[in-house]
Amino acid sequence: MGRAEARRARQGSARRAKPNEKKSGIRRFFTWKKLLGAFLGACLLGILGFIGLYLYVDIPKGNSAAKLQSNVYKYSDGKVMARVGQVNRESVPIDRIPKDVQRTFVAAENKTFYDDSGVDLKGTLRGVLNTLRGQGKQGGSTITQQYVKNYYLSQEQTVSRKLQEIVISLKVDNKFDKEDILAGYINTSYYGRGAYGIQAAAQAYYGVDVEKLTVSQGAYLASLLQAPSQYDWSSATKAGQKLVKQRWAYTLDNMVEMKWLPAADRAKQKFDVPQDPKPLPGVSGQTSYLVKQAKQELFAQGVDETEFEAGGWTVTLGIDKKKQKALEESVKRKLTDDLDPKRRKVDGDAQLGATSVDPKSGHIVAMYGGDGYPKHYTNNATRSDYQPASTFKPLILASAMENNAVTQERLPITPNTIYDGRNRRPVVGGDIAFAPPNEDEEQYGKISVQTATNDSVNAVFAQMGADVGLDEIKKTAVDLGMDGSKIDAKPAMTLGTMGASPLQMAGAYATLDNHGKKVTPTLVKKAVHPVDGVQTDVPLKDPIGDQVLSRRTADTLTSVLTGVVNDGTASDAVKNTAYEAAGKTGTSDDNKSAWFVGYTPKLVTAVGMFGESPKGGTQVSLKGTGGGGRVNGGGYPARVWAAYTESALGGSTGAEFDLETDLGAGVPPTPTPTPSKTPSTSPTPSETPSKTPSQTPSSPSGRPSDTTSGKPSDPATPTDPSSSPPTGGTDDGDTGGKPTGGKPDDDSLTGFR
Repeated sequence: MGRAEARRARQGSARRAKPNEKKSGIRRFFTWKKLLGAFLGACLLGILGFIGLYLYVDIPKGNSAAKLQSNVYKYSDGKVMARVGQVNRESVPIDRIPKDVQRTFVAAENKTFYDDSGVDLKGTLRGVLNTLRGQGKQGGSTITQQYVKNYYLSQEQTVSRKLQEIVISLKVDNKFDKEDILAGYINTSYYGRGAYGIQAAAQAYYGVDVEKLTVSQGAYLASLLQAPSQYDWSSATKAGQKLVKQRWAYTLDNMVEMKWLPAADRAKQKFDVPQDPKPLPGVSGQTSYLVKQAKQELFAQGVDETEFEAGGWTVTLGIDKKKQKALEESVKRKLTDDLDPKRRKVDGDAQLGATSVDPKSGHIVAMYGGDGYPKHYTNNATRSDYQPASTFKPLILASAMENNAVTQERLPITPNTIYDGRNRRPVVGGDIAFAPPNEDEEQYGKISVQTATNDSVNAVFAQMGADVGLDEIKKTAVDLGMDGSKIDAKPAMTLGTMGASPLQMAGAYATLDNHGKKVTPTLVKKAVHPVDGVQTDVPLKDPIGDQVLSRRTADTLTSVLTGVVNDGTASDAVKNTAYEAAGKTGTSDDNKSAWFVGYTPKLVTAVGMFGESPKGGTQVSLKGTGGGGRVNGGGYPARVWAAYTESALGGSTGAEFDLETDLGAGVPPTPTPTPSKTPSTSPTPSETPSKTPSQTPSSPSGRPSDTTSGKPSDPATPTDPSSSPPTGGTDDGDTGGKPTGGKPDDDSLTGFR
């Protein structure tokens, strides 16, 4: 090759190489060698930093006991209601704790405890990342880490505190025997019921010293540590009881896996139900319920239970001291003074619960839970195992109006819509055959929804349920604060067959009073606790939420419910009071519960009365209580409500409802000619009723005619031909068509008045 050719070849190679040179120039800062070097350098710095932290951080002196102090609970005006926090703690040496009981804690919390280095790096890293993301507390800590957190550190969830926990845990594991660490963990953990340590827990839950605990009891106490309040058998929900039994079984199964418990012995284990709790020192009566409910609210909002029970908190409740006293006195004057369990056994079965709420702030201003600790541990104001019966019916009408529902003849459902109120009238359009009885098998003819609400006519609301759609009604109820897990979308739900508490019902009606803006009744107004020596407010959720019903719907319901008070099932107890009021009664099947939920422009109060056997707590009938017959919602519950409301309002009785509605105001629609007592053989529907009723605050004066009852007719215009009596006026059949086939709804029929 000549010189010229060689030169051209070199130049061509250089030109071809230029792009590669540029490319490598861009990447020269990101070569795999440099990236690896940077990563290893970062790791080295992290290791050196951790070594420095390890050398710098010493094992501190145990400080948990020094921090323990009382929690103070105050009324809304700042006056002290109670001081709670006399710590129940007694440490015991490891040799006093039966070996199989010791192992239940290892099996429940940290199976590798005897072999690990005291730290679960994977779980800890996950916890740190979740803390940085703001996802709250996460599991994954070893027993050593939990002991360090309990005894040497605080319960706060910060990265710096987590790093301290890792370093101290490594040092503690290096310094102490595993048995000493396990003993420290078992003796410093919080078990609920004010009990710190296993000895206090053994007494609190089983009334025995630690030496006498069985492996089954030990497995329950070990399971408690995950969620002491949620898993306390005496106050846990059914879901909570199910969860703790699952964790109890998980603990015992792990013991079998670790060969600490023979499979044959595991098969013999029975869940040992703990004894009822003892009253807190210095806390009794209604205060016992208020303190417990306040704690449950705080824990539900993310407050760490162990940190709270360590003390130093000041919790201000929405409870108005005067209103609380008025509620307690009203229960005494209007109910308990009438009861004589020595003469009438049924009087000993009567329980009453009540929740009173300010609809503007959403705070609970008074609560009655029963006789108080130690006579009655269940808070009747928050229990949700009894049926609300007909107090649920307004929610059906609310759902109808909110969803623009129509009757079988495609006519809008309003307070003036006419329905057939015949006793045991078959429901048309449902998937399950349903024909509920009215109270006392009472017959009604064609009546307006307003009158059906006043007189709590089951036949009307059963049909309305099919017209609206059961799933839609359930959705409305959940939006208003009821527990959807207790609502089975079957026809009988229209009569209030689900479980509900006075607290939930007060919230639903408070939302109506608040013009459709969601009210979640809340006991705690403010909670303050020390953080690094500074008193710090805990952020709490606002009890007033979003608009869940239109104002038109909510105000119309309030208007309709004034009719129940003025001319309906509550009129005997509540009518002619000095204040404007609305509300609804409810009486369940077999008379196991009776309700009145009522409200004024300034106060909403739900009163529930329940029949409960003193032995076993089973539901029983209230019939005969106080020497009378059936206990209706318009009886004791309404009388307690009326007495309390008058006293609680004091001089503020002049307020009137500010309603924006043109769909009924507790008054009859424009009168039309009275229907014939004997239905014609070919009934013709009349026009849709007027949508602008009179604004005079009175409710329909009469009931419809009926060939059986002979009652006066409803002055409303019939609008629903599907609800008209059948041809010839017989009691079987329906002009709107036959009910859809299927098995009858087997749910118990409730909802009487």
